[in-house]
Amino acid sequence: MNPPRAILTLVLAATVAFLCNTQLHAQTAQPRSAPGAHPIVLHAGRLLDVESGRIITPGEILIEGDVIKEVSAKVTHPAGAEIIDLGDTTLLPGLIDAHVHLFLHPGAEDLQTVQESVPQRTIMATLAARDDLLAGFTAERDMGTEGAGSADTAVRDAINRGEIPGPRLRISGNAINILGGHEDAIGYNPEQHVLPNATYANNSTELVTVIRQQLKEGADFIKIYETGADTIANGKFSTPFQYSEEELTAAVHEAARSGNRVAVHATGEPGTLYAARAGVESVDHAYQLSDETMRIMREKQIFAVPTFTISEYFADHAATPEAAARERALIGLHSSEFKRQLAAGVPIAMGSDVGPFRHGTQAREFMLMVKYGMSPLAAIQAGTLNGARLLGWPDKIGMLKPGYQADIVAVPGNPLEDISALEKASFVMKAGVVYRK
Repeated sequence: MNPPRAILTLVLAATVAFLCNTQLHAQTAQPRSAPGAHPIVLHAGRLLDVESGRIITPGEILIEGDVIKEVSAKVTHPAGAEIIDLGDTTLLPGLIDAHVHLFLHPGAEDLQTVQESVPQRTIMATLAARDDLLAGFTAERDMGTEGAGSADTAVRDAINRGEIPGPRLRISGNAINILGGHEDAIGYNPEQHVLPNATYANNSTELVTVIRQQLKEGADFIKIYETGADTIANGKFSTPFQYSEEELTAAVHEAARSGNRVAVHATGEPGTLYAARAGVESVDHAYQLSDETMRIMREKQIFAVPTFTISEYFADHAATPEAAARERALIGLHSSEFKRQLAAGVPIAMGSDVGPFRHGTQAREFMLMVKYGMSPLAAIQAGTLNGARLLGWPDKIGMLKPGYQADIVAVPGNPLEDISALEKASFVMKAGVVYRK
């Protein structure tokens, strides 16, 4: 289900023309200059060292080209440098969302993947990438195109070439699922042969074949649906697993053969335990983790990615009161389990599952992580330091440090005192280029 390259080329060309001839966003600017045109000095009331939690007052950053050169209360001001005074704001690294869906938008999720063409969805994905960047998210992990094949390869590559604005991306192509599994097209007339939102693989041999195909088409990592559908009754949560531990291990080994990793959608036991034993890079959603699963995740440094925002959205926009009550019961279970995960030392990365709710609004996830037990600093670290580790760029992004890429945001006030400040990014720079000011 891969769109012809000529169609994607036309789609991206049209998108570039659109972006070049319209204002990107209210109170935003087109990229102001190519990196390297001149040194830039950013000055703000504060700067957050996300590694130590220390606030530097005032804060300054010297950028040359796409790289940070100096960070302190007072940096060198080279001749000809552009000085950007950001006032009473806090400078911090660009935010990282480790679970997004660029090819989804608010509305009936199953229907949009059936009714909207891949070229149409690719255009929507480029606009979603722009909105996420302007909200301060300078790096993301796209967790499946939901039936659009490897179209995210084209979006990632266009961003990398500077043809369209968007975050740095790690992409998974189409996710992988079993016949009749979580992302299969269930509930439609079987005679219509509606395609699933993920690629079928029903055993280890098929997993290896699909993984090889996805990597051939440009995937940076592999996303597998390991559990679902979820049920909760009388306070008890259950979710069937889709792949055995042996099958997941085969998938992890095949991805590792070419230096790649596997992430899983996994909400509960025993699927979460199978994934941890197999050595995946992250367990996304992670509503329920046993003590043994948490021990393994801590020891192997496997990230849990909570995605509270999507649960809140589904609860607030449920079709029936019964569905809303079910979603809120899941949130109650997840929030209590999250506290256990924090106490057990499970590494946490910020991921929102944005797509079914509006792109560019996912900083809400930070507020919910704090609401359910994290400190503001730990939540920020989950969306900077830990996100960089999960995406495979720990020495490149996630900190304001000499030699790192100049991915920088500014937010009003002090986010350690009011985490909601992260929803109000007033300045966004990626690789030394200003996208919002």
